[in-house]
Amino acid sequence: MKVLVAEDEVNIALQYKLVLTAREHDVRITNNGVDCLEEYYRELEKLSSTQQALHSAIKPPFDAVVLDYRMPKKDGMEVAREILAIQPKQRIMFASAYVAETLKDSVMTLKQVVELLQKPFDINQFVDLLEDKDIWKDLEQFNVKVRELKNSNPSHAEILGLLEGLRRLQKGRAWKPGAV
Repeated sequence: MKVLVAEDEVNIALQYKLVLTAREHDVRITNNGVDCLEEYYRELEKLSSTQQALHSAIKPPFDAVVLDYRMPKKDGMEVAREILAIQPKQRIMFASAYVAETLKDSVMTLKQVVELLQKPFDINQFVDLLEDKDIWKDLEQFNVKVRELKNSNPSHAEILGLLEGLRRLQKGRAWKPGAV
């Protein structure tokens, strides 16, 4: 998984780096909003030229972008707004001590609810959310061949959509004509 993190607290950023690298993720750490956007644009440019050469749609350059809400130079909400303006399918996660404010601001500014973790949090909880552990577990309950699906490297949105579709199908099977 390719993850871009913007975190101004050095110790927290180091924790992200150590844990995610140990889980074999490609992690880029930045310590403010401006540097985060510069890294995002650099990666988007590399990806864009490759995908344009292959005549394929440009997908997000990172599997997830993890943002602190309050950071120097540009706050996380400004970074998220700019990223989503050019790449609406980019997965954004906020790690913030200001959950109510972040949630309200994300709905008003981004016109969508984003994933949100309240600081302080257990680092394993963060990694499980990032890796969609609960979604994969739920897909297994629907007898989905998870290993094969993981090998096709689906995005977070794609596996979430699959799970939601399976849940709707399951509810549809429970429905019987004439039942109220």
